[in-house]
Amino acid sequence: MIENKPAAPESESVLLNRTKAIAGMSFKELADELNIQVPENFKRHKGWTGQLLEIALGASAGSKAQQDFVDLGIELKTLPLSYDNTPLETTYVCYAPLTNLAGITWHTSNVKNKLQKVLWVPIQGEREIPVAERIIGSAFMWEPTAEQNAYLQQDWEELMDLIVLGKVETINARMGQMMQLRPKAANGKALTQAIGEDGTIIQTRPRGFYLRKEMTQMILDAHFR
Repeated sequence: MIENKPAAPESESVLLNRTKAIAGMSFKELADELNIQVPENFKRHKGWTGQLLEIALGASAGSKAQQDFVDLGIELKTLPLSYDNTPLETTYVCYAPLTNLAGITWHTSNVKNKLQKVLWVPIQGEREIPVAERIIGSAFMWEPTAEQNAYLQQDWEELMDLIVLGKVETINARMGQMMQLRPKAANGKALTQAIGEDGTIIQTRPRGFYLRKEMTQMILDAHFR
């Protein structure tokens, strides 16, 4: 039972003040404040860090197809960093639509909606650091530049073209300059519908859009330079 869950922030400044209040705290310190148990590892608790921060900062969307702070138009993303402050992993954005694709464009896509304004929260991510002892860093707000938007749009359009053409099974993680498409499911047995090469419906693994580490490195470099 979470007794101290904050309400949704009423402004961007309130949200940023909340991030300042938790910067420098360990996961255990923050979890204790919220009466949340810290897992020993993330083998069975993937997404725990994001959920912890969502609760602490008052996010409301969860896994819905809208921003985490929907009234502010802001998405929350954690960014696990190495000792030399480089991203340790790609960043999940959202599921990719594999059916009912008529009329979807980059400008109406969930990817663009999710990434129009992002609150990045850097966190210690080295696996040798016990989960409870990992530290929350200083969060920052980011909006994609025209150049970054162009990269993302190009990647999205190239990947979606393949999906529309029924070539989802040909897509691999090497495709896309700044964003890639990969299977996204709890296990390999989870299946969903997609368009096959002959236009019929096939069963395939759900796919998700992920920002490459090169993209998040670019975002970090621009903010901290």
